[in-house]
Formats: sequence, C-alpha cells, structure tokens
Amino acid sequence: MNDDDLDKLKAAMRAATPAPDDANKAANLALARKNFDRIQGSADALRQTPDRPKSGLARELRMMLNVLSNRVALATTTAIVAVGAVMLLPNGDALDPPTISASREAVAPQPALDYQATAGATEEALSSADRVSAERRLRALSRTTASRDREESHYATEEFLGKRQIVAPSWLPAEVNSEEFANADDNPVKVAAEDPVSTFSIDVDTASYSVVRSSLLNGDLPPVEAVRVEEMINYFPYAHPAPDGDAPFQPTVSVSPTPWNADTKLVQIAIQGALPEVEDRPPLNLVFLIDTSGSMDEANKLPLLKQSFRLLLGQLRSEDEVAIVAYAGSAGQVLDPTPARERSTIHAALDRLDAGGSTAGQAGLQQAYATAQRMNKDGEVTRVILASDGDFNVGLSDPERLKALIERQAEAGAYLSVLGFGRGNLDDATMQALAQNGNGTAAYIDTLGEAQKVLVDQLSGVLFPIADDVKIQVEFNPSQVSEYRLIGYETRALRREDFNNDAVDAGEIGAGHSVTAIYEVTPVGSPARLTDPLRYQADEVASDLDELGFLRLRYKTPGAATSRLIEQPITSDLAPSPEVGFAAAIAGFGQLLRGSNHLGDWSWDDAIALANANRGDDLYGYRAEAVQLMRLAQSLDQQR
Repeated sequence: MNDDDLDKLKAAMRAATPAPDDANKAANLALARKNFDRIQGSADALRQTPDRPKSGLARELRMMLNVLSNRVALATTTAIVAVGAVMLLPNGDALDPPTISASREAVAPQPALDYQATAGATEEALSSADRVSAERRLRALSRTTASRDREESHYATEEFLGKRQIVAPSWLPAEVNSEEFANADDNPVKVAAEDPVSTFSIDVDTASYSVVRSSLLNGDLPPVEAVRVEEMINYFPYAHPAPDGDAPFQPTVSVSPTPWNADTKLVQIAIQGALPEVEDRPPLNLVFLIDTSGSMDEANKLPLLKQSFRLLLGQLRSEDEVAIVAYAGSAGQVLDPTPARERSTIHAALDRLDAGGSTAGQAGLQQAYATAQRMNKDGEVTRVILASDGDFNVGLSDPERLKALIERQAEAGAYLSVLGFGRGNLDDATMQALAQNGNGTAAYIDTLGEAQKVLVDQLSGVLFPIADDVKIQVEFNPSQVSEYRLIGYETRALRREDFNNDAVDAGEIGAGHSVTAIYEVTPVGSPARLTDPLRYQADEVASDLDELGFLRLRYKTPGAATSRLIEQPITSDLAPSPEVGFAAAIAGFGQLLRGSNHLGDWSWDDAIALANANRGDDLYGYRAEAVQLMRLAQSLDQQR
C-alpha cells in the first residue's frame, strides 16, 4: 500500500464518521442510563444469597455493567471499534475518533458524596452517642464506596500527539476487584411481645475472620459486607464444658452485662462438640479438587495451596487414601486414589500442578464426586475438598443443578468443604453456598499459619461431623425482655416453622468444634428500650416466671433422618463463663468494622481493653493476634 492508498483510506474513514449531533448524543445517553437503571433494579431483586450462587457468565455481565454504569452509550459501530483499540498508521498518525472523544467529554463527572459534610449537617441534631454511631457508619460506607470507585476505573485517557485519545481497556486487569461476599444487613431489634421467637442455623465457618485479617495486614479496612460477626467469634477455640457420656455436644448459656450498654444484657449460647479419641477414627478418603486456572498463578494461591495440602498429608494414616482432580489449566484426574503412606507419589502429583488457562471447560466437581464414590467403602469417611481463588466454576453453570448435585452427594456421605485462597476475585458468596449445601465448612487460607490451624489443629472438626442440621430456637419472655437482637447469623436465619421440619437443611458441628451465638437483650423497664410499648396489648405471660427465655436445640446424628431435641430455660441468674468476655470483645470488634449503630460511643480502645482483660489461656496466640488486628484497625480507621 503506497502513500496515495493511505490518504484515500484516511479520507474514507473520516467520511464514514458521522458528524457530531448533540441532541442525538443526549438521547442515546438518556436511553443508556434508563436501560442500565432497569437492569440494576432487576439485579437488586435477584440479590445474591448463600443458596443461589452466581455463574461465571453472570459475574462477567456484572463486571461489564459496572464499567458501563458511569460511561456513555456508544451508538455506532465506528465508535465501538475506536474504543476497542487506538489504531496507528505506518507514519505514526493516529486515527482520530472525534465522535467518541466529544461524547466522553460531554458527560459531566458525577460529584463525590461528601460524607464529612453529611455528618456535619446532622451534628447538632444528634446526641454524643448517636453522633459517634452516625460517623462510624458513614466511614464504613465511605470506604466501601471508595473501594468500588477504584474497581470501576477500567478506562484511562492520555494526551497523545496533542489529541485526547481513549486507551483500550483491559477487561481482566489484575487490579480489578471482583470479590463477592455473602452477607446481609444487621439483624434488627425485635420486640419480644410482638415477635418472641428467634430461629437460625448454627455456623462453624471461619472464612470472614481470615478475610478481615488479610485486609488489615494489607493496610485496608475490610469491606463491610466481608465482616460476618458470628464467623469472627467462632474463629477462636473456647474452654466450654465438654459433653458427658455419648452426647455429641454440650450447650452452655451465660447471662452477663453488655460492655457497650450498661442497660442491656448479653445472652451467650455456647455449644461445645465432643472430641472422640483420634485413634478410634475410621479410614479417611480425601479428594482434592484444585483450581489451576491462570489466576491461581500467584504466591498466595496455588503455591500456598500446595504447601497447605502437604501439611494436611502429615496428619493422615497409612490406611487413608488421597486423590487429586484439577480443573481448568491442568484439567482431569491428576492422581488416582493413592494410599497416604505413598507420600512421594502424592507430593509429585502436587508439584506437577501448574496454573494456566481459563476457569471454564471441565466438570471438575462431577469428576471429583465420581472419584469419591469409587474410594468409599462401608465404615469409611469420604470428603471432597475444593480449593480455589475465585469463581468456583466447576463445570456446572446452573445453580440449581449444582445445588442438587452437592446435596445428593452429601446425603450419600460425601461432604464438601471449600477453601479460598488469594484476594481480588474471591467469590466468598459462592464459597459459602457450596459448603453449606455440601454439609461441610468454608475457610479462607491467607497464610501457612492459617493452613496449620484449619488443616492440622482442627482437622478432626473439618473432616469428622458429630451432629448434622443443628438449629437453634429461642423464645423470649415478654414479661422479662422487652427487646432483643441477634448479633450476626444474618445469612443463617430460618423461619419459625423450619425448626421442627427435618427436611430443612442447617449447619453441621464437627468433632471438637465450638459454636457461640450472642443476643443483646433489653430487660423490661430498662431505659435502653428503643420502641414504645403497645397501648392495647394484653399481658398473657405469667410475670412470676424468672426466665428471660427458653432455648431449644435440634440436631441429627450423622446419617440419621430424624432429629433430636434439647430444651432448657434461660434464667437471669446464669453465671457468665470465663470465656464470655473475650467473645463479647470479638463481637464488638466485628460491629465496629461494620459501622454498627448499636455501640453508642463504645470505641476501639474499649474493645482492645476488653479483649486484653479476657485473653486467658492463649496456647496458639490467636487471641494476641486479634488484639494486634484491633490496634491496626483503629489506626487505619483514624486515617479516614
């Protein structure tokens, strides 16, 4: 092609570019925003829940919509081509896309929300405690919004050859954060006379605490939606009374003053699981299902995963068996069922794993379950452990089919636990859904120390369940309790009628696990009551009962179809256990991170002092680490 041909090409392309039309651009922009708002409304209506994970396609669409949310609509084919790339001619000139540049510059930037001004406008109308709560919530919202703003910065502009050009976007930039977390708004305060019954499923997952730690150690306060208070509380081992005899667990109830409100009380319900003799455990069959997609090629992902599984292998016996299935880059059966005593063979199979390729293409979970079925024998325990950094795209894109497969395999005895690695595209919501439907646990491993805790120190709890479908129901006595709220467990709420329905799935307790649930209750006559009593409500409860409430627990022994019931009253004279103070400190820590409006002027210093005063025996240093994380969170919060 000679210079004349190039001139003709340039002239033809300029002629093909439509002249700027301000009215047409405004109409296109309005239509684009209208359509986007409509799509966003639909997305809100189908908001992610733990039992409805999104597919990989849905994630990609969501990322694209995030990009378009504050961009103009590109109405012509010429415009689309120009956004895709900046074309350079051999002589160094750039093809000028005037229509696109004019369209982008025609859109006024959206003003950022001034949170300090918002707080200042209401300062005079707020009490001291209310002002602290409002500022805390505004800071939490501010950091979440700022994080999302950074995630949506997929486009860049620069001055090039004296002309404003659009640099081609990278649709999968490393800095883009596509994390999704399973969470909901804080549980509301409920009036005992109107809604006396609280029902929920227990939760032994600990992923949220590890994600919080990862964020803080990276110099950022965690996203509000990443903080699940119950998982932070249950991260720590507690010295609760162990069960006697053949009972799988022992419930312990304590009543104590609330650290952040002198006019309310904390009711703590602790469940301590039995720890059978390790020597008596049955043979174990493990199938590692490992994500080897390209995004796993980071030091804290596939390399850390390999190190973590090597720690686990050190806990197995010679009669145990291990198989490895990989999906994406190294798809297929990596290791056939192999006795655990053949360590060198298993290590070599792990070493062969390389990260590369996309996350799609291989029905990894189906193959893992098929392998587990071949390994399973009567009297043995079979588990699938899925490890990934992101979408958990294991070959089934239909959430209902995926859920049905996992539940069916769990009923047959092949439980599924999920381990998350790395940050940036961690799909915590799907991780929780997979583990809950698979009767397993969900954990996030950010360090080799966390791998030691999950896969060595607490291995029995991860792999050997002692109680299935554990549900808690508390009925509060309106003559003693005016209001109550459950701290955490927002994603574990059950309907009242679900408690007696054995077909409704709930949480599992593993060997040695401890679970704590905390209610903040407002006694009748307390000035802390937030609601006014009803004028015409009749008092139908005997006021001479010295009971704050009544506790019911339901559970199934592993493999059973019918549940068993445990009942006991909750009285105001129940002495607090020595572990109550530290659990309360962690509950306060989580609420501070979430910007709760229930803490009044209770501060980081108060949380740190309470935790330090109740550290007790700290064999592995977990509680000392928590105090350091509180101090770090305080410093980061003061930067806002």
